[in-house]
Formats: sequence, structure tokens, C-alpha cells
Amino acid sequence: MRALARFAVAALPLALSACIRLGPNYQLPAEAVANKPQAQAPFEMGHGTEVSQEDLPADWWQLYRDPKLDALVHEALARNTDLRQAYFNLRRAFEGFMMARSANDPQFIAEGSTGRGQISSQSLALMEKLPVMNLTSVLGEVSYQLDLFGKLKRATESAAASTQASQAVLDTARITVVAQVVRSYMESCHASEELEIAEHSLEIQERELEVARRLFEGGRGNEVDVSRAQAQAESLRAQIPPFESKKAAALYQLSALLGRTPGDLPPGAAACKHAPQLAEPLPVGDGAALLRRRPDIRAAERELAAATADIGVSIAEMYPEVSLFANFGYTGISDYIGTGLTRRWMFGPKIMWHFPTGVDRARVRASEAGAGAALAHFDGVVLNALRETQTLLTHYEHDLVRNQSLREARDAARDAAEYNRRLYREGRLPYLDSLDADRTLASAEATLAESESQLSMDQVNLFLALGGGWENARGESERIGEAKSAKHGSPAPESGARAAGTASRSAH
Repeated sequence: MRALARFAVAALPLALSACIRLGPNYQLPAEAVANKPQAQAPFEMGHGTEVSQEDLPADWWQLYRDPKLDALVHEALARNTDLRQAYFNLRRAFEGFMMARSANDPQFIAEGSTGRGQISSQSLALMEKLPVMNLTSVLGEVSYQLDLFGKLKRATESAAASTQASQAVLDTARITVVAQVVRSYMESCHASEELEIAEHSLEIQERELEVARRLFEGGRGNEVDVSRAQAQAESLRAQIPPFESKKAAALYQLSALLGRTPGDLPPGAAACKHAPQLAEPLPVGDGAALLRRRPDIRAAERELAAATADIGVSIAEMYPEVSLFANFGYTGISDYIGTGLTRRWMFGPKIMWHFPTGVDRARVRASEAGAGAALAHFDGVVLNALRETQTLLTHYEHDLVRNQSLREARDAARDAAEYNRRLYREGRLPYLDSLDADRTLASAEATLAESESQLSMDQVNLFLALGGGWENARGESERIGEAKSAKHGSPAPESGARAAGTASRSAH
């Protein structure tokens, strides 16, 4: 026994130095779509001046230079319920990483029991019955698992990558919330603008209706002109409620995004009547910048890293688990506890191994298939990001061309309507012609307003596809999280995510 103990102590440094990590070391496969030059190339863009290849700024919504919008975004980042949920999901993932990292710590066990009972005489090779007595047992044990084949290290790598994926999910939630806030604010502004256009068109038509009635009463007009003017006025009046409903819905959505009840909005949030415009061409960068920036791509890549590490865990399951242990305690009659008569101790190595079976080999193949599926998912996310961005960019450029044509059509319709009204008032033009011109102008104004709203939505959707808006928000929430964690004595999830990243990189 002493020889075995001496051998275990002498072999410990050698065993520790011989630790290996089974399974593949992670690196992004060379055949991944993200590594292809075409995926990192500049986007296909027209020759307009509304889009540039400049890098997307982190706080892209500040390109609108609207202080109210900036304040709404910052409030949403601090109070949005989806972000709070994603934050605690990250915290849960980080604590899972901490558990995996601590799995190789020494384990301490202490147990004790006392009671009255009788010991079997046969177990002690005695032929006389032993008396009933008070029995006590006090035992302490320490054990340490030797990670000879890297099972625990691979599990830590997997947990670290999963934590980083949860961090990316939180970043995805951030950019989504930012885009939703900007979209709701824009929809409210455009609804107010469209409502103003509709009310103005109705006001013009009501004046024309009054003119038609006066001409009819004076014998210079006819009842048909009055009826047509009234029908046009009522048609324009019917366009007002949908815009009011659209604005109300946008404001209710904005309240929810800010973590507020419906109607509870910051001062001035509902007063916007003209949507803010970009102060410079929309910056889109290139494919390489997109792949670095979008958090859903980063999440998919980290899931691939976790799946790769899981292969090593599955392989290590087929190898022995070796640990060192030592225990010390007292067991016996209570009156003698603490004396040499009841003392017990033991130390040495412990080996547990079950011979690999088809189940174990199937587990390895399943892990390898999981890594293949994770790579396919990662490639799909990359392709979807490139497709989505290029499609939205194309839509935006074509909507810009359409908007310019509609603006010119509106200007021409406005000039024609004003000229026809003057001729009609002078009695040089039938009212029907004037009415048609007003109807054309009203339609042109509404169509242009709808186009302006669509351009704003195109911009927000494109910014969302480009994946910006989480960098500075992460820094702010990190500082808040670190302050809270320092107060409660535990690391912040996001600083923990950085630790997980360090552990994952050092494992390679």
C-alpha cells in the first residue's frame, strides 16, 4: 500500500504534464462561405449619391441628428423588456461557463452521522452477539480529477463558446430594439405628415365646395358640380382616420419598446410632424465589415466552435477518468471517537472506466454530425445576411428613383391645380376640369407621402441588416453590470463573457 501511495505521488507531475485534449482544435473551416473573397467584397450599388461605402457608425441613428430620437433609443436600451430577458439569458449562460470551468477544482466532502445501533458480529468474525451501543462516524474527503484526456477542458471550451453566442444574441436583441424604436418613431412622424397633407387637401376641397355652392346659388353653376365637389371632400375626409390610427399604433408600439404603458411617452415624443432625414449618404461598408459586425453571424460562428469542442468531450468519454483522493475520519463507538482506536484514513488514485461500446462511438459520430450541421447553419446565416443586405440596398436605391419621379409629378400636379383653380374662379374653365386637377394633386401628395414613409422604412431596415447599434450599448450596459456585480460580489455576465473568450482562445 505504501509503495502504491509513493508511486501515485511520484506519478502525479508526469500525469499532469501528459494531459492531452482529444478531438479537433477549433478553427473556422477553410471552406466556410465567410472565407470566400466574394463574401467580403463591396456591395453592388448604383451611382446615386444617397449611399456610400463608408463604414457604418456604431450609433447610426444619430445620423438623423434628432435629439428626441436619440433620447428614445437610449431609454429603450436601458428599459426594454426583451433586452432584460436577453441579459439574464446571458447571465445564465455565463454561470454555466463558470460551472464548467470549476468542474476541475478540488472537491471537498464532509459527512457525519451518529446513532444508536448494533454491529453484526458475523461481519467482525465473532460468534458472540455484540451489545447495542452509540455509534458515530465523522469523515472528510478531498479529491481531484486528473483531466488526462481533456474532457473537462473541452467542456469548458464549449461552455465558453456558448456564452459568447448568448452575448451575440443579446447584441442582436439590441440592434433589433434600436431599429424598432427608430421605425416606430418614423412611422409616427410620417403618419402626422400624411395626416397634415390629408387635412390640407380636405381644406382646399372644402373651399372649392363652398365656391361651387356660391356659383350654383348665383346661377353660374349647376347642382352636378356641387355634388361632385362634395363627393371629393368626403373622399378626402375618409382618408384621415387611417392616418390617425397609424400614428396611435406607432406611439403605442413605441411605449412598449420603452418599457412603458400605452400612452406613457416622454415629453415631445408624439409631437413629431416631419420625419427626420439623413444628414449624409447612407453608409453601408462592404461584405467584410458586415461579417465582422452582425451579431447573428458571430452567434452562429460561436455555436460552431461549441459543437467542435463537444466532439472532444464525446471522444474523452471513452477514456478512463483518473482522480486522486484522500480521506480522514473516525468511525466507531461514540465514547472512543477522536482516539486512535476509531481513526481511519486512506489516499491514492481512483480509476473509473467503462469499455467503449457502440453507444460511445455513436455519440462521437453524433457530435461530428452536430458540428457539420453547425457549419451549415453558419454558412446559411452568412449567405442570408449578404442576401438580405444586398436586397434591401437594391430596394432602397429603386425607391429613391421612384421618390424623385413622384416628387416631380407632385410639383407638376400642384402647378396644374393652382392654374386650373384660377381659371375656374375667373369663369374661363369648367369646374369638372378644376376638380380633376385637385383630385390629381391630392393623389400625388398622398403617393409622395407614402413614398417618403417607405424610404424611411427602407433606411431603418437597411441599418438593421447592416447590424450596427450594439457596440456602444454593450459598453454602457457592461459598466452598469459590473457595478451591480461588484455590489453583489459576482462577476458581470458581459465581463464574464470576455473571460469565457479568453479561456476559449487559450484552450487553442
